[in-house]
Amino acid sequence: MKKIYVGNLPFTATEDEVRDLFGAHGEVHSVALINDRDTGRPRGFGFVEMDDAACAAAISALNGTNMGGRDLNVNEARDKPRRDSGSGW
Repeated sequence: MKKIYVGNLPFTATEDEVRDLFGAHGEVHSVALINDRDTGRPRGFGFVEMDDAACAAAISALNGTNMGGRDLNVNEARDKPRRDSGSGW
């Protein structure tokens, strides 16, 4: 299973809409749309988990696709680098 980054989502996008969009290319295991910690408003990106083969097909088919007037950025998610806490430990 792989995680896909989906950027430039419309702020009105729902998890169900994203699941349906990606579901056309294979089984979707999970969808997580990211909200701002302080305001609770959508940040315009999220993550989708799919099987490896479906992941490649979805990325190929959906990158650049228009959703709600915005062109999606779809690619394989990369691990976020860890921040140094600055504590020296």
